[in-house]
Amino acid sequence: MQLVPVDDPADPRLTDYLRLTDVVLRRLSEPEGGLYIAESTKVIQRALEAGHRPRSVLLQEKWIPDLEPLLADVEVDVYVAPPALLEQITGFVLHRGALASMHRPELPTVAELLREARRVVVLEDIVDHTNVGAIFRAVAGLGADAVLVTPRCADPLYRRSVRVSMAAVLQVPWTRLPDWPQGAEELHEAGFEIAALALDESAVPLDDYAAGAPERVALLLGTEGDGLSRAALRNADRVVTIPMQRGIDSLNVAAASAVALWALRTR
Repeated sequence: MQLVPVDDPADPRLTDYLRLTDVVLRRLSEPEGGLYIAESTKVIQRALEAGHRPRSVLLQEKWIPDLEPLLADVEVDVYVAPPALLEQITGFVLHRGALASMHRPELPTVAELLREARRVVVLEDIVDHTNVGAIFRAVAGLGADAVLVTPRCADPLYRRSVRVSMAAVLQVPWTRLPDWPQGAEELHEAGFEIAALALDESAVPLDDYAAGAPERVALLLGTEGDGLSRAALRNADRVVTIPMQRGIDSLNVAAASAVALWALRTR
């Protein structure tokens, strides 16, 4: 690692970090150049452990001792700036020690992810980065094998998603489906039954479905407002619902994913 003091927010070497407000990054689901931002020492550590390669690091001087053990053998420029300059550059107060501009890893193919999997989660057009991160954390904690995201789904490597997931998005295998709902065909060809989690008159209660669930299940989750598309429901083999009480019809999609994954966990 090479320590580089910086004092100019317009320094072109800091372009990756410039004004990283939620509003700006939300428009960039796939940042140009194949990069994502890892926020905090812990997330940077998880990214390095996953084999991801940093392009640069930006931090306050006081956080250098925390990063040195992680970056001792890594050829990377570490830009050091005072707190006021960091806030000017990024657009927010940096509480978590450091930011790293990371090269995005090459995503596996859908076939590669499905080959050995038994439980996978498919996210159809979920646009809230917090929900995406929370679902990845549920997947990691409850033992599902992989996540597939549709072309219009939010970016799992957006910094809020990574943070909410407690860096699980760096541990759970995932990839983007190149087409949807045509991608459902590849799931069927791999032997997966697609179980759509939705409110529908034909839906079976989750407990009943879990009691006789097949060996390979793809749990299909829809966007926050409208739920699953009609095309997705047509491609599903079963529609499953979580029975509710007190007049509540459904849970937040991230909470629902955790309940369903617990019920469908492989034993």
